[in-house]
Amino acid sequence: MAQFTEAIYTNGVLKPKEKLALREAQRVRLIVDALDDEAIHGDRSAALLRLLAGIEGMRFFSGDRLPSRDELHDRP
Repeated sequence: MAQFTEAIYTNGVLKPKEKLALREAQRVRLIVDALDDEAIHGDRSAALLRLLAGIEGMRFFSGDRLPSRDELHDRP
């Protein structure tokens, strides 16, 4: 069963941020992908700015009247 979590490397030991469903002394295979905190934060900030700019340019509301329930459900 694969589990994914982040860990902190401190004094030669990887410390997972979440509890892992493992038995004591169970062998595991690790693939370590170092996360650069500054790059992640910068990417998220840039993505948020792009999202907000996109939302600002959208028009979610119409000036027309809203359709009635019968019009919405196409009733005879």
